[in-house]
Amino acid sequence: MGRAKKVRKFAEVKRLINPKELKKSDGGKSKKKSETRQVDKTPSALFFKYNSALGPPYRVIIDTNFINFSIKSKIDLLQGMVDCLYAKCIPCICDAVLAELEKLGDKYRVALRIAKDKRFERIPNPPGCQESTYADDVIVEIVRQHRCYIVATCDRDLKRRIRKIPGVPIMFVHNHRYSVERLPEATVGGAP
Repeated sequence: MGRAKKVRKFAEVKRLINPKELKKSDGGKSKKKSETRQVDKTPSALFFKYNSALGPPYRVIIDTNFINFSIKSKIDLLQGMVDCLYAKCIPCICDAVLAELEKLGDKYRVALRIAKDKRFERIPNPPGCQESTYADDVIVEIVRQHRCYIVATCDRDLKRRIRKIPGVPIMFVHNHRYSVERLPEATVGGAP
């Protein structure tokens, strides 16, 4: 039995970097680039992550799926909000939510009829999202500009995006009633 020849593999040896090559590629000097960072200014009404400027009457931006979940749970939107927050609420609907409901078609005509109620305040899309019909982007932009709203949604992705914005409470459907997270006045009043 012969002994097999050991062939040296091509990529097995590490290439050593010559210190002269390192200096040439760097230009001889290591300069730090001065980059300007854009940092959002935090409103003065924020106390840690809670917004102390929020107070009754609460303005609640409603998402498309929040209306659908409310219908499935047989909850009246206005009465459920009052029961949850123990104060007057002004439900607000942006144009993108109405566009989404109109796109969904005949199956969601009850939700569209509820959204077109005269008791709900209409909010036009912000300047950056005029023609956008994707409601999540529009809601996030509205809330980022004005932190005087509570966002009502059951969408996980939208909740995750809104949690990154400090001082914005989130309302959602839980156990056939509404619940709020990140609103200190609601927890004092006994809301779930």
